[in-house]
Amino acid sequence: MSFLGRPAVASLTARTMQRVAALASRRTSGRGSTADLLARLPEFPREVRTLTVPTSVAPAPVTVYAPAAGTPDPPVHVNFHGGGYVMSMPEIDDALCRFLAAEAGVVVVNVKYAVAPQFPFPGPPRQAFEVVRWVAEHGAEQGWDGSRLTVGGQSAGGGLAAAVARQALEEGGPSVALQVLHYPPLDLVTRAEDKRAAIARPMLRPWMAAVFDSAYVPDPALRADRLVSPAHPSDTADLRGIAPALVITAAHDLLRAEGAQYAARLGEAGALTEHVDVADADHAYDGEDEKKAREVYTLIAHHIRKAAEPRPA
Repeated sequence: MSFLGRPAVASLTARTMQRVAALASRRTSGRGSTADLLARLPEFPREVRTLTVPTSVAPAPVTVYAPAAGTPDPPVHVNFHGGGYVMSMPEIDDALCRFLAAEAGVVVVNVKYAVAPQFPFPGPPRQAFEVVRWVAEHGAEQGWDGSRLTVGGQSAGGGLAAAVARQALEEGGPSVALQVLHYPPLDLVTRAEDKRAAIARPMLRPWMAAVFDSAYVPDPALRADRLVSPAHPSDTADLRGIAPALVITAAHDLLRAEGAQYAARLGEAGALTEHVDVADADHAYDGEDEKKAREVYTLIAHHIRKAAEPRPA
């Protein structure tokens, strides 16, 4: 185990990263500021309201993005942001949420979920599942159709979306029409330093992954859990019946191999809608490359819209 991968060191490093990110978010402009994140894709309006969803882990604040005015009984998409299970930064997905609300015609519920090391595994995936279950059950009073439900996330959020779909399979619902897994971490058993990217200096460096993995799951024995590492060969459960998946990997990403591995596994279970490998792209590419972001967000919107279509009576 690397020095930064030791749980106590990882926890301290993660807390330091949280403080630095909090300071950056409060700036009025510049990289990492909330103002900068909210300014992306300005042609998509930001019509939002906030709610707090009760869960057994901790209350979960959510931001609800409305689709175009007059959309009757819209379907709902629950989004989980990235950040290595450590950074609490739902604003990083604000542009994606606005895009999907407008282009897919869905209500988007963007979740500020509990993060490590304050809330290590199994807290976050359980909270994420309970949020999705609440969204499904309270649609009538909130103005969306909870029976037409999709989930998704980027990076760690993709890992949580995969965990939500797995719990929904195991617990008999709620019904999830699509899981969108965008450059997700799906194998925490394999040490970060043993993972290989297609380029020499990927955006997600092994030391960063080691910190995130150890802060999130301090006990190495738990990293083989199916809610953490569904792409690792140790998880051999039958996935037939799990929500169909759109899996998006980035060709230069340190996490590409595990995303591709899980896509293949879902394909064997008849649950892969499409696997897209974004060429010449690294982890979190959509925050830097607006052209690629628009292309991939359009693809995601297409899949969500199609999955959320009303079923014939």
